[in-house]
Amino acid sequence: MRTKHVLLAGLLLTALLGCSAPVVAPQSQAKASAPQAQASYYSHLVDFDFMKQQVSIPPKAGVLIIDARPARLYDPGHIPGAISIPDSQFDKLQAKLPADKNTALLFYCEGPKCVLSHQSAYRAEKLGYTNVKVFPGGFPEWAAKGMRVSVSTAQVKKLLDEKAKVVLVDARPARVFAKGSIPRAINIPDSQFQQNVALLPADKTTALVFFCGGLQCVLSDQAADKAVALGYTNVKTYPEGEPEWTKLFGNAGAAPVAVAAPAPAAKSAAGLEPGKEKGSVSIASFERIMRSQPEAIVVVDVRSPKEFAVATIKGAINIPIDDLEAGLAKLPTDKPIVFVCATGGRSGEAYDTAQILREELKVWFLDANVTYLVDGSFVAKAK
Repeated sequence: MRTKHVLLAGLLLTALLGCSAPVVAPQSQAKASAPQAQASYYSHLVDFDFMKQQVSIPPKAGVLIIDARPARLYDPGHIPGAISIPDSQFDKLQAKLPADKNTALLFYCEGPKCVLSHQSAYRAEKLGYTNVKVFPGGFPEWAAKGMRVSVSTAQVKKLLDEKAKVVLVDARPARVFAKGSIPRAINIPDSQFQQNVALLPADKTTALVFFCGGLQCVLSDQAADKAVALGYTNVKTYPEGEPEWTKLFGNAGAAPVAVAAPAPAAKSAAGLEPGKEKGSVSIASFERIMRSQPEAIVVVDVRSPKEFAVATIKGAINIPIDDLEAGLAKLPTDKPIVFVCATGGRSGEAYDTAQILREELKVWFLDANVTYLVDGSFVAKAK
């Protein structure tokens, strides 16, 4: 009898263990596999809201966004301002990383299951970068939330070579466009967008690519937003714009127009001297005046209020190019006025506008690539 009870107890125990085993084993495996699945993932992660705050044209100082996907994915669509360093070519392309190891490096790739950004982040950290983060949602999340998408120079070249159904829109002022642009581009200056809407295709699904004067120029973004507001559904930007295209392929777009040389007697009482472009001021004389007697001239920053709020020249006033016609009335006639912007496009347009609407004003414009610093200083480089 006792033997029978022992046998029954053994069978019962075996049954209990048999029933519980399938439950315990998967749990144990899950606990063991979870850390293993995350082992290759970088620990410093950021979400979409954080990423959205960092993306900007012009790019934010001290921030570099890096697309770790292969170029074939980067070229047709990437986060604006991002540079391409495919993870598979990281060692070969690491020279594209900034010298300052404290720069915030934000890596992304093709979504939560993509490890390329994590691998690149580890590599950057190994090189000594101290502020490295990964946006795991990557390009898919960015695009899914309806954010602006940009294309590369290689993609623009491919579209042209393949004669793709796409409209390239140069958002720079007409005077700048007339000197040359990307082949097949049409000119719709951002400040005259509404007057030129008819130049856009009737089919609102047509691919539109807006560009202007490079990474410091916001005109293409602004014009792209206006196109989206009109109902166009396939709108992208090419942030590097005409300067990058011309650097790589030359200026073969629009036919250059003759520009009259400035008159020799154009030097102002304040000491401003003419630059190469009619109506422009030489960088050297402008810098000299700003150092020695800034009160002798009126500097008018014609960029957007948002750009102006980030940084401008000390003492400058802000009259956005879109508001210039009304703003000209408050400008003085007894001092030289110098219009400035980021690339010389909008400032040149401001000069033209002032010449037409208020001839009595003594106007000039700075035809240069200008970087504005938060302390009120600036760096101007000839184009």
